[in-house]
Amino acid sequence: MNNDKIITADKLTKRFGDFVAVNEISFDVHKGEIFGFLGANGAGKTTAMRMLCGLSLPSSGQATVAGFDVFKENEKIKKSIGYMSQKFSLYEDLTVKENMRFYGGIYGKSDQFIKDKTAFVLDHLHLENEGNKLVRSLPLGWKQKLAFSVAIFHEPVLVFLDEPTGGVDPVTRREFWNMIYQAAEKGITIFVTTHYMDEAEYCNRVSIMVDGSIEALDTPTQLKRNYGAGSMDEVFLKLARKATRMES
Repeated sequence: MNNDKIITADKLTKRFGDFVAVNEISFDVHKGEIFGFLGANGAGKTTAMRMLCGLSLPSSGQATVAGFDVFKENEKIKKSIGYMSQKFSLYEDLTVKENMRFYGGIYGKSDQFIKDKTAFVLDHLHLENEGNKLVRSLPLGWKQKLAFSVAIFHEPVLVFLDEPTGGVDPVTRREFWNMIYQAAEKGITIFVTTHYMDEAEYCNRVSIMVDGSIEALDTPTQLKRNYGAGSMDEVFLKLARKATRMES
């Protein structure tokens, strides 16, 4: 594998009986890149992400994530990545500190690492006074930023963000993207799905899936140029019109 590539996929395919959810997708993601993975509901992006996270075995094709094979080394993949879902991936009945201690322990981090990293995260998020509060008591925006910090708590090389900004206000979304930029500057690769096309503009490159296949992949600027569009929303709509299958 090219040392610059954190993800490689070659004709990666997932079938459920006669239904082809992901159809021979091929792409690379480079270290430190913010890679947008877009598609309408039912396009196959969640299925593709599950294969790359080591949660679902492909039917055919090849792929590596963080240097590990998705067929043979999915447990190693899980230990090398972070993951955040739209539901924030936090335990509401645990305190802020307990969530960080729990996730640090899962990834085998030492007590000292967990203690130091917890102090850093609380300071960075200005949550010093909230460390012993239950997560459920936090405002949605704080939960979201905390969930991202927990997803990269163990310092993974790559983090998958599945619709991470759903349901929050535009100001909080922008603050969240500032955190994404900071993580990328530290060398963490960001693989993000989003329904917000303005967020696609923040990515280094964007792929757009339609009916299980990647229909377009390039920088936002080049995609707009290729499709004669003034915004990523226009690009997405032009491609989404090709879709024939409904959300499953």
